[in-house]
Amino acid sequence: MLKEERFEAILLRLQRTQKVLSADLSQELRVSEDTIRRDLKELADAGLLTKVHGGALPKSTLPLSFRDREHYAEREKGEIARKAAALPVNGQLIILDGGTTTLQIARLLPESLRATVFTNSPPIALQLADHPGVEVVLAGGKLLKGARVTVGAETIETFRGLRADWCMLGVCSLHHEWGLTLPDREEAQVKGAMIRAAAQVVALASADKIGPVESFVVAPPGEIDLLITDAATPAGVLDRYRALGIEVR
Repeated sequence: MLKEERFEAILLRLQRTQKVLSADLSQELRVSEDTIRRDLKELADAGLLTKVHGGALPKSTLPLSFRDREHYAEREKGEIARKAAALPVNGQLIILDGGTTTLQIARLLPESLRATVFTNSPPIALQLADHPGVEVVLAGGKLLKGARVTVGAETIETFRGLRADWCMLGVCSLHHEWGLTLPDREEAQVKGAMIRAAAQVVALASADKIGPVESFVVAPPGEIDLLITDAATPAGVLDRYRALGIEVR
């Protein structure tokens, strides 16, 4: 089998199973484990998967910049945002993570809602500036320009002192074993602080964000209370999260 054929076989199996083991690939493709390890490294260097000890996991292929993501999967994000926007009630404190799905939630919060929103997203703060009943607190810090969020010690300190009712997280990548992951270390640290500050953690993930794994871990899957996704997510995939005690909508 040519190297290119092995690459294709590895990526197809990874797409189907969400995880590959070097030992299994070695037997299936009839090559040594050293060859498989080299193949996985080359595929990881090309950004096509995430290499882990003993195998590999899928890597997100979603656009990373906020501007590109705004028009990506708009229908699915709208479906998710409508479900999430109905959760808060009067008097609650809500953390809205920066992202294009959480921005849609901000747009959909009913005018009758009386609540406080903490966010590290300037676009969300601006969106809620005209909301008649929502007090808005924007966390300071360094602006991560591509993601349109603030990061760093100052941002983390804002969330460290909170006890919010809801933390609504835009998801880059969610895996049933590795949990929430991101390609940026500083953003992952901020999201981790948000999770620790909330009584209920909501992960907002369209179908294509469930399965991939990025370099930096935000939190294990057990720290998620509710997963809101769109109708395209296969039931078998969602059963993995229900088995962990996560409510799925």
